[in-house]
Amino acid sequence: MNKITIIGTGVYGIAMAITLSQNKDNEIIMWTESEENVKKLESGKKGFDPLEKIKIPKGIKFTSSYEEALKDAKYVYIMSTAKFVGSIAHDMKPYINKNMYFVIGSKGIEQGSCRFVHEVFLDEIKTKNLAVISGPSFAIDIARKEPIGLACAVKTNETFNKIHKLYKGTNIKIRKSKDMIGTELCGSIKNVIAVAAGILDGLGYSESARAFLITESLHDIKSLIKGLGGKGKTVLSFAGVGDLLLTATSAKSRNYSYGILLGKGDFKGSNKYLEETTVEGYYTLKSVYSLIKKKKIKMPVIDLVYKIVMNGDDPKKLEKFLMEKE
Repeated sequence: MNKITIIGTGVYGIAMAITLSQNKDNEIIMWTESEENVKKLESGKKGFDPLEKIKIPKGIKFTSSYEEALKDAKYVYIMSTAKFVGSIAHDMKPYINKNMYFVIGSKGIEQGSCRFVHEVFLDEIKTKNLAVISGPSFAIDIARKEPIGLACAVKTNETFNKIHKLYKGTNIKIRKSKDMIGTELCGSIKNVIAVAAGILDGLGYSESARAFLITESLHDIKSLIKGLGGKGKTVLSFAGVGDLLLTATSAKSRNYSYGILLGKGDFKGSNKYLEETTVEGYYTLKSVYSLIKKKKIKMPVIDLVYKIVMNGDDPKKLEKFLMEKE
């Protein structure tokens, strides 16, 4: 059996557990932060919104104990929000061993340090058996068992082969990459571009303008990846153009929905939306903006979105920026 531990019972973690459970060779236990959550999940065997109508398979177990969660585990998925990865890795440390394989599904760049999630993780747990997964995948679509493609960035071919077998007979296809920096950057920055795409929608522009923005952004993202030591071709992967297209064009995207409110000039509504909803692009914007300033890399679209979101600049400046002649 492939004994799998999933750290985090948010919607993405639960969706991943549902997918992995399709492979009968996988045995899954999920760690959550409290006994209250354990009881809630076990009582109804149902996920949280927006997965409340999807039943969690009976074979999936839950615990709030790291010791219990990691006992005899071969594979460990980190599916928490990015800001908790460092503390989770620290707390896990006494219970891990050198034969474990780790998969990071958390997306984002650490606030303050501007480091990627896999770098934060490796500070605590030294391993070459590490993978980062990212791609166009809303949790609800994963849980509904729709066809999903993910990039899987690894340090060794052996790690990819091990992770690949976990998805046998499931609705997820993974494609190998050796570019962790590019994969993580794409998975983070797409949320910011989705905010910008929403702003264009809120301003009343159509799909053509959105496609214009996405194409321009892909060029900038490619340059940024290369500037940070990654591979430019990663922008063409599931983690790159695939995830960007999904997040920057779908009404399911919270980042896109937030941008629409900004584009309409509804700053009161956008602030309320931030209070009630997790908008990854808002927090990632701060990190990405700090990162490009720190590395002295030019990315004008990020500068402009930062001014609109953080400083209250006129959203119409985005349209003017796109139409500037070179």
